[in-house]
Amino acid sequence: MQPLRVALVGFGSIAERGHLPAYLASMRSGGPYRIVAVADVCAARRALARRLVPEAHVYAEHEVLLASERGGVDVIDIATPPCDHAAIATAAIEQGLDVLCEKPLAASLDAAKELLGHARRRGRIVFPCHDHMHAPVVKSVRRVLDSGRIGDVRVITLQTFRHEHARGVSEWRPDWRREHDVAGGGIAMDQGSHSFYLAFDWMSAYPSAVSAMTSALAGGDTEDNVTCTMRFPGGRIASVYLSWTAGMNRVLYTIHGDRGAIRVEDDDIEVITKKSGRDGALQWDTESACAGSEWMDTSYSSWFRSVLEELVVAIARRDVRSVRAEDALRCMEVIDASYRSARIGGHEVPLSGELRGDDPQVHSRRAAVRQGAA
Repeated sequence: MQPLRVALVGFGSIAERGHLPAYLASMRSGGPYRIVAVADVCAARRALARRLVPEAHVYAEHEVLLASERGGVDVIDIATPPCDHAAIATAAIEQGLDVLCEKPLAASLDAAKELLGHARRRGRIVFPCHDHMHAPVVKSVRRVLDSGRIGDVRVITLQTFRHEHARGVSEWRPDWRREHDVAGGGIAMDQGSHSFYLAFDWMSAYPSAVSAMTSALAGGDTEDNVTCTMRFPGGRIASVYLSWTAGMNRVLYTIHGDRGAIRVEDDDIEVITKKSGRDGALQWDTESACAGSEWMDTSYSSWFRSVLEELVVAIARRDVRSVRAEDALRCMEVIDASYRSARIGGHEVPLSGELRGDDPQVHSRRAAVRQGAA
């Protein structure tokens, strides 16, 4: 297989510190990726791209990149703010390219549905950067779930605390995540996908209804705190809390089954399982471990290398209906429903019948993805 030729559109912080190191490592080791072009609207960022990737052609607009590099690119990697995701991806698909896209997939549910529908009709892959799936501690959670040690998952809590929003590069609108027209929303749009796709994976299902409340404690036109409850088939519940105004930076997850539970706090994982003592009294076994995941390094560059490993398998298989793309669409559905619920005082919003019906093969499809990337 010849190296996949990648055009990176958007050269901000996550592209420079997360995506690019993974591509450069692939290029140095003779791996499956090669950066051939970069585009960014900011002159200072283009100058940096020329220094860091001197062999790549650098452009100010993605339209010029696509026109100039026609026939010389296989994959477009979109790392711009959400407002531009759908338009750039659609233009790339029109040229027959596969797409890797930062979350969220688009700035609205309608745009996300249209994008995926267009890609599938054209036989092109749209693959989201769901990098939290690739954190070592999250992979440890999956191994515990696959072992059956905690039984059937019934309740999940996912809490992400940050003392402020992630800042963009100083050369271009560092606070764009607090601008609705650019980001499409606040913390639900920026961080929600991570919690939602983890919940989908751990429940091995998609939710049927959502209730949510939001607040903007720091002001502005986007929310900085969200609490969201997702109701899953069989009465199972996942509760998500996201904050940009917390007094600490931390990730706290708990997964509760009928035979035990898992607790994750940043890099630490604790597995608690039930057992019966000699007298029949209920006892608990607790195992603790540390799975170094570098949560505070928000470039997530080591996780992104694992994303690229999944992507090359999806491209080789021409997996145009990947479970990752489906998850990305369902994330947008939950984000959209969360905003609608918050506008009506937190009342539950049922998810549309169009998207709600679970694919009966979703569990086996997830297992196939994990096996293919192993």
